[in-house]
Amino acid sequence: MSPQNSKKALDGGWGWAIVVASFMAQLLAYGSPQSVGVLYPEWLSAFQESKGMTAWVGSLVSGVGLIASPICSACVVNFGARPVTIFSGVMISGGLMLSAFAPSVHFLMFSYGIVVGLGCGLLYAATVTITCQYFDKRRGLALGIVTTGTSVGGFLYATAQNEFIELFGLEGCLLLIGSFALNIIACGGLMRPLHLPAYYLKQRAALVEKVEEKLKERPLARESSIKKNLPVTDLLIMIDSKDPLAYEKRLLSCSALVKLLKKKQKAYSEYFRSMAERLQDRVFVAMCVALFLYSLGAFPPLLFLEDVAQSEGLIEGISVIPLVSIIAMAAGVGKLLLGVVTDIRWMNSVFLYAFTLVGSGAALLVIPVTKSYVGLQVISAVLGFFSGNWSITPYMTTKVVGIDHLTEAYGILMFFGGFGIMLGPPVVGWFYDWMQSYDLAFYFSGSCVLLGGVLLQLCGLSCWNNSQDEDAKADEECTHDCEKVAAVA
Repeated sequence: MSPQNSKKALDGGWGWAIVVASFMAQLLAYGSPQSVGVLYPEWLSAFQESKGMTAWVGSLVSGVGLIASPICSACVVNFGARPVTIFSGVMISGGLMLSAFAPSVHFLMFSYGIVVGLGCGLLYAATVTITCQYFDKRRGLALGIVTTGTSVGGFLYATAQNEFIELFGLEGCLLLIGSFALNIIACGGLMRPLHLPAYYLKQRAALVEKVEEKLKERPLARESSIKKNLPVTDLLIMIDSKDPLAYEKRLLSCSALVKLLKKKQKAYSEYFRSMAERLQDRVFVAMCVALFLYSLGAFPPLLFLEDVAQSEGLIEGISVIPLVSIIAMAAGVGKLLLGVVTDIRWMNSVFLYAFTLVGSGAALLVIPVTKSYVGLQVISAVLGFFSGNWSITPYMTTKVVGIDHLTEAYGILMFFGGFGIMLGPPVVGWFYDWMQSYDLAFYFSGSCVLLGGVLLQLCGLSCWNNSQDEDAKADEECTHDCEKVAAVA
């Protein structure tokens, strides 16, 4: 597309169809992983493994996709959002159906944790990238709506999986939700690309090059047709004289291959050098550390709160509205409200994100002293609302590094988040296996999240330039050396 067409496509038109398709795709993909706390007690009773070992299934499904974010982002850049979304739908559906026949927890780690997790990572990168491309001024609202799909999916699937388990058993439940995930393929069909991906541009360039070569070879073909009537001896002489030319062509092809390899090496070196430059930014490094600590501490409640209520004797079985559903509902509200708040001209997204971390850490520290199920429901709502900060993350990353470096910076950021999510639930499970209590584990989790929020707040304050006027605040935020960075291309 031309630049004019791309400008007309921003903040409206087909962009809202992209929002709806991305919302539904995230709902279908993340519904089961977001409500994995419902499946966790069933896996404990089915396989009789320790809580720390079984917790790896839930941590892998959320962590693997984030750790692989740089690879997922590269796939979206090279192939486009539509093919990546369709492929992710096949992966998620296949992984869920394969999990129905899992003979052990170790098999679940592969089928549910790795296969479904990678599919979710590919889908998340595709939906976030194409939404950022289609929206500019309303990017915060669009990202808030899209990422709300994970929360709505978690709320619906938490109740649905309970019913499916009672009616059809654990195997039937996984087969059903796996068949639902096939609808992601239809959602991917609506993701019309705003810009042609790099893979198609390379194919087009290669095709043009081949056509030019054929056009250059046509005069040679005519000469060969004229020389068909020559004697055999003359033809042999001509073939011998052409041998050096063929040798030169082979040399040229080898030199072209060497040039291509050097070009690829240069591109990869530039990519890694750009990543190294991002890691020299103080605010961006603080974002990575804060997201790691937040993921390490705030994700385990999604998996363990229902088990906490049952082990403390606060409830028998699972309530009509599970705590996972309350977290999902509150997260949906949080994503929408926080996404709208980030569009306010004077709002600083870094400070807003740090505030959500401080609130989440305080709520985690209160869990061990809560001795009623109503209290756990209130804490679940608070944690869910502040977990809506995932809708702020792409917006905040764009503000700090700029839209041109969004893909690589967001991939690095999600790598740290995925690493924290993978470690969080097993650490909490090991704490329980060691102490036979969740108290120390949640004190540890709350302290980690609080530390991340305070660290990000201090780094943001040390770089905040009070001399910026209100109009500049809407477009730019400072980096580690307080220089202005373009917020939106």
